[in-house]
Amino acid sequence: MSDAVQDRFEIPKEMRSMAEASFEQARKTFEKFAASAQATADTIEERNATVRAGAKDVSSKAIGYAEKNVQASLDHAQSLLKAKDLPDVMRLHAEYVQAQMRTLAEQASEMGQLVGKAAMDAAKPKA
Repeated sequence: MSDAVQDRFEIPKEMRSMAEASFEQARKTFEKFAASAQATADTIEERNATVRAGAKDVSSKAIGYAEKNVQASLDHAQSLLKAKDLPDVMRLHAEYVQAQMRTLAEQASEMGQLVGKAAMDAAKPKA
């Protein structure tokens, strides 16, 4: 090709500058998008870790309560086996029911507080 033909197909400097500026702007925008996406992924991962920790605390507490309640039931059954007569059985059963009602109320209160704390921790904005 001759120089005259090449001159006709040359991209004007203004268009080249504009294309380069557009490319640079697109690159910066993509970098910001990628950084934002990574930050969002990190936040989700942190939130999931917080939720998992809260769920672990709640399930550990629930298992502890279940063990305590089963043990109380077994102890009650054993005490009934040692009862001397029907009035003794009735007294032991009334004591057991009253104690279990208090225990269940305490457990419900503690569980409510634990679940509330877990929910608050999960909802806290991460800095």
